[in-house]
Amino acid sequence: SAGSLPQPSPPTRGGAEGARGAEEPGAAAARQERRCPREGTVLLFPGQGSQFVGMCRGLQQYPGVRDMYRLAEKVLGYDLLSLCLEGPRDALDRTQHCQPAVFVASLAAVEKLNHLQPEVVERCVAAAGYSVGEFAALVFAGALDFAEALYAVKVRAEAMQRASEAVPSGMLSVVGRREANYKFACLEARKHCESLGIENPVCTISNYLFPDSRVIAGHLQALEFLQENARKYYFKRTKMLPVSGAFHTRLMEPAVEPLAEVLKSIEIQKPLLCVYSNVNGKKYMHSKHIQKLLVKQVVSPVLWEQTMHSVYERKQGTQFPYTYEVGPGNQLGAILKQCNLKAWKQYKHVDALEDKEAAET
Repeated sequence: SAGSLPQPSPPTRGGAEGARGAEEPGAAAARQERRCPREGTVLLFPGQGSQFVGMCRGLQQYPGVRDMYRLAEKVLGYDLLSLCLEGPRDALDRTQHCQPAVFVASLAAVEKLNHLQPEVVERCVAAAGYSVGEFAALVFAGALDFAEALYAVKVRAEAMQRASEAVPSGMLSVVGRREANYKFACLEARKHCESLGIENPVCTISNYLFPDSRVIAGHLQALEFLQENARKYYFKRTKMLPVSGAFHTRLMEPAVEPLAEVLKSIEIQKPLLCVYSNVNGKKYMHSKHIQKLLVKQVVSPVLWEQTMHSVYERKQGTQFPYTYEVGPGNQLGAILKQCNLKAWKQYKHVDALEDKEAAET
C-alpha cells in the first residue's frame, strides 16, 4: 500500500518550492502580479514516448539527482537509473517503466536547470505536463511530494499496461488537411469495427496536439481502417505510435480505480504556481480538484493545444515568457512552434543529457 512507502526526505519538494523557501503562496502570487510577463518563465514537462536509452547521462553531477534515483529505486523496486542509461530499449519503452523514467528524468532536468540558472526556476509562473508529465509539473509546483507522486505514477503505469494488454488497441498520429473531420472519421471507423463483430468499439480523439494534428486511439481494426481510408478523410499523414494501448480513452477504465485509490492516500497541496490540467486546459484550483482530474485524465483526451492557448493567452503587444521544456526529447517545443510561433521564439530545451560545454570544461 502507499502508506508503507519508504519516506526518506525527498530531494527537492519541487524546484519552485525549494527556490522560494517558506514563502506564502499568496505572497508569491502577489510578487508575480507585479512582474512584466517576459520576466516570468514557463516550464513544460514531457510525457511517455520522449524516453530514450542513455537519458540522464551526466545529470548525476547535479545536486539532488543521485538522491532522486536512490529514492526511486526504493519506491519502484528496481534500478531505474541503469534502465535509463543502459536499457534494453524494449524494457524502457514498456508503459510500466517509461512513465516513471520520464517523470524522474524531467525532475532531474529541473535540478540541472536550478543549478545552472536558478533564476529561471525561481521566476517560474506557470507549468504544464503532457499526460504523465502532469505529475512532474505538480511535484515541481510543490503540490505533490516526489516519492508519493512517483508511487502514484508507478501504480498508474502498471494499471495502464494491464489495460493495454486486455484489448488489441493503439494510437494513430494524424496530420490532416483543413477539411478533415476527425469525429466523422472515428464514427465511420467504429461502424467498420461493428461490421467485423466487435462489440462497443472504441475510436476517438485522444490527444489534441496543434491545429490540424490529432492522435486517434482505439481498437487496432479501427486504426487500420483509418490508415487505409486516409485520403477519403483528408488525412495528409498517419503514423502508428509505438505504444501498446489506447491511452486517454475508455479502454483505460481498468486503470481508474487503482489510481483513484493511491491518490486518496497521498497528501496533495495547493500548487505554488499555475499548473494547467490536460483534462480541461485550465488551471488547477485546489487539492481535491487535482485528485479528481488526475484520475479523469487517464480516460479523457489530452487537450494540449487548448492548454497552450491558456498558458500563452495575453493582451496584444505583451511580451511572451521564456519557456523551458525540461526532460527527454523536445516534442513539446515542436508542438509549441505549431501552436504559437511567437511563444516558441522564447523556447529553450533543458535536456536529460550532459551539455557538451559542461563536458568539455
